[in-house]
Amino acid sequence: MSQTETMQERFCRILRETGRENIEYVIEDLEDAGFFTAPASCQGHGAYAGGLLEHSLGVYDMAMEIREATLKRRPEFEKQLTPEKIAVSALLHDVCKADRYKLVRKKRRNEIGVYEEMETYEIHDEMFPCGHGEKSVILLLRSGLDLDDDEIYAIRWHMGPWNLGKEDEKYYRQASKHTPLQAVIHTADTLASAVLER
Repeated sequence: MSQTETMQERFCRILRETGRENIEYVIEDLEDAGFFTAPASCQGHGAYAGGLLEHSLGVYDMAMEIREATLKRRPEFEKQLTPEKIAVSALLHDVCKADRYKLVRKKRRNEIGVYEEMETYEIHDEMFPCGHGEKSVILLLRSGLDLDDDEIYAIRWHMGPWNLGKEDEKYYRQASKHTPLQAVIHTADTLASAVLER
């Protein structure tokens, strides 16, 4: 079994263990969209086939560690930070990227200045241009997954307050007052992509 197949098996097992209704439809839709072989970005972290799957599992693992540390200090958050909520929010926060990157061939200068053809990824999101976190939430709801408000906030705002207009920043801050899950997923995503995947 390849590393990608092993990761896919683990990803699906964790999702199935949540016991969520329609989770098989979600997994099927992820498969159809190319989630398990997609890159996580076009030039940054996970910019290779299977990078999105690896990143999603990394965010899940980091979120579970943050959950454990948080509950030691704030045990009253147990119901808002259940393993099920962490699994759904962390593993599925970037489903919007499944069909976002296309492999293309481009001419680029190599290290000695000579042009050569190289394979690289380009962003192609013109088919469903509605935003990053919003797209993930919409796709999951279309797959029949019943997300609770905490999970919607965590997935929608997993990128944090960066590059937000005044109104969006207001909504981000309002949502963060409702649940610690949002901060856990944002922090796990940041640590996974900026520190662990380097």
